[in-house]
Amino acid sequence: MMIEKYEAFIFDLDGTIYLGDKIIPNAGDTVNYLRKAGKQILFVSNKTTGRSEDYFNLLNAFGVQLNLNEIITATTVLKNYLQRYYYGKKFFAIGEEIFIKEIAEAGLFYTDNPANVDVLLVTLDTTLNYNKLEIAARALEKGAKFYAANIDDTCPVENGEVMDAGATISALEKRTHRKLEKHFGKPSQYMIEEIKTKLKTECGKVLLCGDRMETDITMGLLLGADTALVSTGVKFYSNGSNIKPTYFLKSVFDLIKNRI
Repeated sequence: MMIEKYEAFIFDLDGTIYLGDKIIPNAGDTVNYLRKAGKQILFVSNKTTGRSEDYFNLLNAFGVQLNLNEIITATTVLKNYLQRYYYGKKFFAIGEEIFIKEIAEAGLFYTDNPANVDVLLVTLDTTLNYNKLEIAARALEKGAKFYAANIDDTCPVENGEVMDAGATISALEKRTHRKLEKHFGKPSQYMIEEIKTKLKTECGKVLLCGDRMETDITMGLLLGADTALVSTGVKFYSNGSNIKPTYFLKSVFDLIKNRI
């Protein structure tokens, strides 16, 4: 049977376990069943509009059994890198206030003066405006590093999708003729290395479940894990790629629905 093949399961969060402020039907039961069966569980998210503690509290309120250290976010991976290489430097971020505060906790200083920006950071920002884009563009023109927490084109919400970091990155690349230098969410090598530090089994015994081809399924391939694409989040975008998931599922509940 499918789940017997795997010792660890990695779940995307938004669009796979929950959507908006609602849990996807039976997703919590699925996680709890796998945990009771002795499987290792990890949650990996590119979303930067909350802290790991926020996602923990949300899942816990839904009845999902989990530990805080099982959640890996793009913000956490980025913070670790910046703390190591940019401690004491100045940054500007196209991102929401909670993201900016987390980056400041890594020992960097926020500035909106383009001349003083050492590193520009891009992520989901529902307060994005022309002024922010121009500050970012001018910082890039003055030599700031060009990094992103994530590269998702859209973010799934309850009634569809909203624009995410990928679209902003594209706009800045065209505006400045600079290319993004690094990103730290799925499917980056930085995220993969963070996952590997937590896995207790070899990657060939891992199943990664997510709703996005270009991040979740691509990262599973790079990790050397099997993958399951669910239809509960974003639309399926292939972008002409030959990447294919190991399984197509309606939702993560398909993993266990014939067992309960």
